[in-house]
This record gives sequence, C-alpha cells and structure tokens, in this order.
Amino acid sequence: MPAGLSLRGSLAGYRPGPFYCEMLGFGDSVPAHTADIVKRLGKVSIPQLRRRARDAEAELFNLGITFTVYSQANSTDRILPFDVIPRVLSPSDWQTLEAGIRQRVAALNLLLADVYGKQRILKDKIIPPELVLGNENYRPQMKGVKVANGTYVHVCGIDLVRDEKGEFRVLEDNARTPSGVSYVVENRHLMLRSFPDLMEGVGVRPVSDYGMHLQRALREVAPGGSRDPNVVLLSPGFYNSAYFEHVFLAREMGVPLVEGRDLVVDNDRVYMKTTGGLERVHVIYRRINDDFLDPMAFRKDSLLGVPGLMQAYVKGKVTLANAVGTGVADDKAIYSYMPRVIRYFLGEDPIIANVETHICGEREGLAYTLDNLDKLVIKPVGEAGGYGIVIGPKATRAELEECRAKIKADPANYISQPVISLSVSPTLIGDKVEPRHVDLRPFAVTGSDTWVLPGGLTRVALPRGSLVVNSSQGGGSKDTWILE
Repeated sequence: MPAGLSLRGSLAGYRPGPFYCEMLGFGDSVPAHTADIVKRLGKVSIPQLRRRARDAEAELFNLGITFTVYSQANSTDRILPFDVIPRVLSPSDWQTLEAGIRQRVAALNLLLADVYGKQRILKDKIIPPELVLGNENYRPQMKGVKVANGTYVHVCGIDLVRDEKGEFRVLEDNARTPSGVSYVVENRHLMLRSFPDLMEGVGVRPVSDYGMHLQRALREVAPGGSRDPNVVLLSPGFYNSAYFEHVFLAREMGVPLVEGRDLVVDNDRVYMKTTGGLERVHVIYRRINDDFLDPMAFRKDSLLGVPGLMQAYVKGKVTLANAVGTGVADDKAIYSYMPRVIRYFLGEDPIIANVETHICGEREGLAYTLDNLDKLVIKPVGEAGGYGIVIGPKATRAELEECRAKIKADPANYISQPVISLSVSPTLIGDKVEPRHVDLRPFAVTGSDTWVLPGGLTRVALPRGSLVVNSSQGGGSKDTWILE
C-alpha cells in the first residue's frame, strides 16, 4: 500500500503490490478523481459488498446475460463474472484515449481503403506485401470495391492496457466483429440498481445511448439514394457464444434480428422475409465471419449465410458492417506496423503507443523470440479469445519447447511481446478485496465520423497472478466510469 495511505471499510485490507493501481495510482495519496469513490467504499463493509455482489450475479443469470464457452463441454452457458467495484478514469485520461482511438480507427480505414485500392503502402514497402496479400483474411473479392464514406470498420474494439508507469498502450485492434459492448451497458444498469449510493452525485458519463449511435452510424452508410434505410442484425443463431449480445443490440437499435435463412437476394438486392412479404434491406450489421457470409463466394458448406450476398454487396446494393476483408487490418502481425501506418496516412505520431512487438516472420524477430522465449508472451496471429497464448515466465519447460517447435514450423503465424506489468484494480474475491490485472476495450462507432463510447469493457483476470483477461479463459468484467 502507498506510504501514509489509510484505507477503511471494504478496502481496509487491500494491497495493490508493485503494480499501478486504477483506484490508488502509485503515489502516497489517493488520486483526486477517485478520492470520493474510495471514501464511499470505506463506508461499505465486506459483508454488504458480498451481499450486493450475490444479488448482481443472480440478476445477470435471471436476465440471461450469458456467453458460451465451447471448450468446456459441461458448461455451455455462463454468466460473465461481474465485479462490483468500478474502474474509474479521469476526464483527462479519457480525452487522451478518445483522441487516440479516433486516430487509430481513421488509420485502419485508410489502410483498408489502400490495401483494396491502389496498394501504395505495399509499393512503398511500409508494410511487407506478403504480410497483407498472403494473409488468410485478405479478400481479393474486395479489390476495387467502393464503400460508403470510406468506412470499412464501422464498429471497432481497441484493446488497451496500462503499464507499470501508468501509461496506456494498444494491445490489439479488433476490426472484424468485436464483442462485449452489451456487458458495458448491462454492467452500468447493474451498478445503478445495486449501488445507487455509490454513484449518486458522482457525475459518470452515460453509456446507454450506444444503440442509438450505432443505428445512426449504420444508416449513414446505407447505399446512395436510400431515404429511409432498413437496418438488420445478422446473427449465426442461438448457439453462437455472443448470441445474447446480438439480441441485446438488435433491441437497443430497434432493428430486426435475422439469420441467413431470413434473407434472400433477388436481382442483386437483399430482402427480408416477413409475414407481409419481402422487405428491402439496405444495411446488414453482420456478426458472422467472412467465411460463412455467402456460400457462393466463400465456404460452399456454410448454412449460416445468404447466397448471392457478396455480389449484391460488390454492386453497392447493400452495405455490410463491418466490411468484408477487415480482418487483414486487425491481424497481430499487421498490428506491429500500425505506428508506421498512422504516420504514413495521417502524418502524425500515434497518440497511444503500441506494445513492443517482435514478428517471428522476420529474421530478427524470430531470432529474438527464440532466444528469449522464457521472457516473452507468444501469440498466434490469427487466434482470438486468448487461445494459443503462451506466457513465457509462467510456462513449463515442456510448454516452451512445444511452443518453440510450433514457431519454427510456422514462424509467420507468431508474434512475441514483452510481459507487461498490467495495472490492477481492487476486486472482490470471496470475502476479500484483492488486486487483479485489468485491460480495457473501448468501442468506436464510425459512419460519417467516429464516436467513442465513454468507457468500454474493463476485463478482469480473476485467477490470482493471471494476465489473461478473456472471458473464454476465466476472466470477468467491471463497470468503467468516465467522470464528467
């Protein structure tokens, strides 16, 4: 605990250790923006906190706010563990993050426009051409396709971490179908119901208008001439891990939730089947990966997509959000070039720096990674959800040797990064409040311009000492407060 700092109530036994603490900082006094919250938590006992936490968890389950863990056959649907102690960010911190996220999204869209256009960035060797053209998410079908407002990434989730110096860094870009925003909104609703005394008079920026902003952005990118465009949300269906979120977002936007079988393409136009006949669809917010969108264009065995959808899209008769082929921009190898991409297209230095990254597909990066395997975090470039990650200092000798063999067999499929001392946040664990590592996924929505949801999904690595925050790997979440 910082010297001279006296904590009371539920925080009385809290010790953040050597890490930057989101609630206490790393000084000898509580930061000004969290001082009032610390004081209020000091009036709440652990038993009171525990009781409210149990009530919140029961409400999550009763509301059906769940996700699916495919790797656990005996545990199909689970609630995302929710911690009742919020993560609080100052207005100045958020101002910097918001500007950095907007900059990042602008660069991602310009990169995609160029990759599927004149490919100047490849010709100028800013990014090795083989990293893009050989990427499994590169879609040649998108070459020369014009998208409304030049927006490819309509919804973007930028994963951020705070290091031991208290500085934010970008850990990952999610430009395909980023999930988790439903938990942001529902976490806030839970806090308002369970902890009105903690929130009263604090001045926290709202998050409940996300659906309105998303719907407006999607309508802005409808095909030209659409006076009153119809928007639908396309889901793979009930068995998808994020199905709760699909239902939630359709409801928040006030648009139909559809599956592939509900849509049909006729004369390069997309229609939705209704009890009153076919109804034209102008914009599809799709939560289906590229491969399954259209069996005529991609995987022939897909039963989730819509035959002929890609041709309708290429001809500009329907808008897909996010655009097809955006996965090439959120690849973990491309990520390492994003500072150069920002400078190339925007002529600016990155507002939020990357985490140092070594590309195993390059000779120097490969050599460094193999020489320092026990000190680095190893990530396969195409995986998501925390799968395939090896944390060198925590791995066994056998795990490291297995990892070494995989890297040597397919170097281009791996990157490595130093182990970051992620910031911690006080978290209720059983009958104690303990430090747990956290990250942050803010969500940016882009139509004609970019709006960033104030806050985002704070994910918590619940096992003691763990650095993996993904829900599929046992992580939980917190409400994120951006102060007015």
